Amino acid sequence: MDETLGARIKGRRGKAITQAKLAEQVGVSKSMISQIEQGLKTPSIPLLQKIATALDTDVRDLLGTEKAMFSADPDAGIVAIRRALTPVDDLMDIADEDLHISLADAQRTVDRAWGAYSFGRFEVLAGLLPSGITQVRATAHAAQGHEIAPAHEHLARINWVAGCALVHYGQPDLSSLAIRDALRAAEKGNDELLVAALRGSVSWQLLVSGRFEEAHGVALKAAASVEPHGDVSEQQLAVHGALLLQGATAAGRWERIHEALSLAEEAGVVAGRIGRDTKWYENDFGPSQQVMQTVDINISNERFPEALAVARKMPNRGTGLAPVAQGRHLVDKAAAAAQMGQYQLALDMLLTAERVVGKEWVRYQTLLRTVVGVLLRHDRQNALRDFAQRVGVTA
Repeated sequence: MDETLGARIKGRRGKAITQAKLAEQVGVSKSMISQIEQGLKTPSIPLLQKIATALDTDVRDLLGTEKAMFSADPDAGIVAIRRALTPVDDLMDIADEDLHISLADAQRTVDRAWGAYSFGRFEVLAGLLPSGITQVRATAHAAQGHEIAPAHEHLARINWVAGCALVHYGQPDLSSLAIRDALRAAEKGNDELLVAALRGSVSWQLLVSGRFEEAHGVALKAAASVEPHGDVSEQQLAVHGALLLQGATAAGRWERIHEALSLAEEAGVVAGRIGRDTKWYENDFGPSQQVMQTVDINISNERFPEALAVARKMPNRGTGLAPVAQGRHLVDKAAAAAQMGQYQLALDMLLTAERVVGKEWVRYQTLLRTVVGVLLRHDRQNALRDFAQRVGVTA
């Protein structure tokens, strides 16, 4: 018989953390923790995230979701990606010159990887990354003269997409290694906006690890490094605006709601200067993204009616966003709807997200599975049970 959410929470805290201590750490009463563990109360999504952090685990573990990515191909999957990111050839005097590819092929390899990520094809991406990382790194090592900078920028981008994907694969430590390697590679290039965007990704990783204050600081320092003065390119505006939104999201998680909304409003001014949705340096930015992140900020502070009110301001129903961003926005709205007792609406939004992005993507979304876990405590209809099974959530 599968463990319930309450049983998992009780089991993870064990004897080392009392109900009273856990309640103090997450800011609720001991009675609330007791009722959650007995299955008499369903924790809100933000509260569930706080409980996971206090127990030094993640929401996936509390929900009993699957983390592993199984593959019959020895050159695909997490183990193969780890091997590609942590080579020891230099310690065995094994040269990798024979593995390098042309700059044009390196760019195509990187673009294919980001394309798979943007459309939520995580299992395809797990097959592309091991050889892609190895080949692009060899290309950077072999580069001479004017090819050194672009080759390292390609290396930065392949490690970057690996780091982003590894968060969804449930591998935060390996993800951090990949992103820091990407940042070091970018610093050998000539593109300051790429460096700034990668610092934003470091902030995002800190955010998903619960290090909100550091995420806030990293994002805003990166934003200051590319602050626009006078007439600047659309690319610089977009990178700066995206970093402001990252800082806003971190402030929201840090429960500094007024600063978070102020930063989001500032990003909205930048979006207004651009006047349309854009995608530069692998980041969506524009009016749609500004609305999406403002919704997220409100949800993280349990302002669910405000979140749904902001969501209604989405231009053209979010069609300016990449598929994965559209999916994430639908999941955010579903989270708000679930917390307001609108369970059928929440399920409809999750099913729409699955149709928009695909069945691969939904299996790797922690917030989505968190919402499913909440819904299962209120309804056991067949459509919900089937969806929960597809995304690997047990009651």
